[in-house]
Amino acid sequence: MNAILNQLAPQSASLHRQPELLSGPEATQSFSIPAHDPAGFLAQYTDVDSSNANARIKMQHGTTTLAFRFQGGIIVAVDSRATAGSYIASGSVKKVIEINPYLLGTMAGGAADCYYWEKYLGTQCRLHELRNKERISVAAASKYLSNLVYGYKGMGLSMGTMICGWDKTGPALFYVDSDGSRLKGDVFSVGSGSTFAYGVLDQGYHWDLSVEEAQELARRSIYAATHRDAYSGNTINVYHVKESGWEFIANYNATELHYNGSGDAPGSTGEPYGWDARTQDKSSTIELPIPHQGAALTNEKTLTAQTQPQQA
Repeated sequence: MNAILNQLAPQSASLHRQPELLSGPEATQSFSIPAHDPAGFLAQYTDVDSSNANARIKMQHGTTTLAFRFQGGIIVAVDSRATAGSYIASGSVKKVIEINPYLLGTMAGGAADCYYWEKYLGTQCRLHELRNKERISVAAASKYLSNLVYGYKGMGLSMGTMICGWDKTGPALFYVDSDGSRLKGDVFSVGSGSTFAYGVLDQGYHWDLSVEEAQELARRSIYAATHRDAYSGNTINVYHVKESGWEFIANYNATELHYNGSGDAPGSTGEPYGWDARTQDKSSTIELPIPHQGAALTNEKTLTAQTQPQQA
């Protein structure tokens, strides 16, 4: 036993020794860092891999982002709320990441992960442009990001992003997440509020939308998520990707939309988005058809009682 401890002692000492100060013209500081598996450490103390239900650190995320292609390009819309569990950490997060003048990325999941890797993608897109004397395609940019994050699969990255842009093939939209998944499509929504946004998108989306109609659909979709999802809210940022590049449309306050509508914004109906405004002066009373003369009196009374219980 003593022999084994004597063999381990030098290794243990090297892991915990103080920084060594070197002398001479090239004096620098150096120290040894204990070897450790970051993914194992993260899985031990958090529920990042969904197998540690008793983890003390809950990696909860919430947001709503969406993008869709239509005849006028791509509309991108996001909310601006950042949460840490039930705590609202910020209400002014910029969840659209401007990769280059023709490419946009969205942020859902871990804010740091999305921001870092999409900004890194921007440098690679610029290098591609310098090497090949032409802009990178949206498909190639999304594939690069997918391959990049796949190399870190299982290490705790949390990303659900959309890469939106315009290249030689026209407008293109891809979904990429931290598992390395990559999907091409026309309509995507990502985040805890995406189910609410999809409900509005599915009802109002079609390819032939005008630019004004598309912007209004995007606003209403994100508004629906901010109204129903506790982890989405504050303000709505809308972008339009065109052949000439992306354009920032406006920032809208979700509370203002609820009570006062979108004002003179393109495509606005001028009416508030809230439930009260949409149901005011409207009734759910059932208009009964005039019964036939031969109908039995008992049947008429039964029908009246069913449809007008206050008179039964």
